Amino acid sequence: MSKARLVITAVVLEGRQPAEVARAYGVSPGWVSKLLARYRAEGEAAFEPHSRRPHTSPGATPQPVVDLITRLRNDLTDKGLDAGPDTIAWHLSEHHEVSVARATIARILTRAGLVTAEPRKRPRSSLIRFAAEQPNQTWQSDFTHWPLADGTDTEILSFLDDHWALLACTAFPRVTGTAVLTTFRTTMAEYGVPASVLTDNGMVFTTRFAGGRGGLNGFERELARLGIQQKNSSPSHPQTCGKIERFHTTLKRWLRKQPPATTLTDLQAAIDQFRHEYNHHRPHTAHGRITPAGAYAARPKAAPTGDPRTHERVRHDRVDESGVVTLRHAGRLHHIGLGRAHARTHVILLVQDLNIRVIAALTGELIRELTLDPTKDYQPQNTKKPPNP
Repeated sequence: MSKARLVITAVVLEGRQPAEVARAYGVSPGWVSKLLARYRAEGEAAFEPHSRRPHTSPGATPQPVVDLITRLRNDLTDKGLDAGPDTIAWHLSEHHEVSVARATIARILTRAGLVTAEPRKRPRSSLIRFAAEQPNQTWQSDFTHWPLADGTDTEILSFLDDHWALLACTAFPRVTGTAVLTTFRTTMAEYGVPASVLTDNGMVFTTRFAGGRGGLNGFERELARLGIQQKNSSPSHPQTCGKIERFHTTLKRWLRKQPPATTLTDLQAAIDQFRHEYNHHRPHTAHGRITPAGAYAARPKAAPTGDPRTHERVRHDRVDESGVVTLRHAGRLHHIGLGRAHARTHVILLVQDLNIRVIAALTGELIRELTLDPTKDYQPQNTKKPPNP
């Protein structure tokens, strides 16, 4: 039997004085008086444990703010945008002039049942955040797949500044080397020349695992021409390009919340809308909750520190029956005419950018010297005779 029940029994049933009962059970007379009043008001319920929560909490978050936080969470989630405590805190400050701590927002979301527990997820304290110190110090690039409404597969190519602005995001039926080079040049025209570029080892970015066939592709040549440092991730280690991989998750989550695009033009329009939202209306937690566009514009831009480089290589081949030898330049195969007199001759091609010398492998004779025209497939022999002096 609880002490409360013993006290009530002594006073009510035995008729003893409250002060005497208080002394007998070692409690204060005030507690006995409160217990009697509770018993007379509640009956047997007076003996159940009562909450110690205060009747008022002056420091509690006002209910209208709590409702605003849950509404922002639902609105951002429905749009496919980030809806974490940091993002909600930024929206409260920027658009509603309300300041709420991140931990408070997290508690409100948890209490409302809007947080899915992920016990196996790594804690934030274990993550190592890395970012370039300056805009244009490093650009990351990669592409991902996305289906149209009819199931047609498309590919989305992106360039993301490591300081975290989204520089380019373009949809293609298929990402080719030409698409990468064209998008890169367009992005440089708008944002300047980066100091370095980080990509994976896809053939549209690098030919370093192509067995030495074909030399550099067009993207690699452009980087070398401008003195831009080219960085590639280690094979089977996507964490090196973690930012662009994480960006694809954000992009696809947003696209899933939009009406399915029926054409490539519709998809590009949706991507352009997302890019504006990403750069100008999304808080950047790594830079004091400012937008990526604000972070990109806040510091001076980095520039290439390397000297423009020439591309030199040596290639061994044999002239075909028609007197032609082939050479791949910037991912495109070109045919160089040498004449039928050299058919089946083993030759050595000395290549320095567009300057090419073709030498007979056995005799060392210079067969032909030319400057490659990248716009033409066939490089004809110069059949014009020099003028008679």
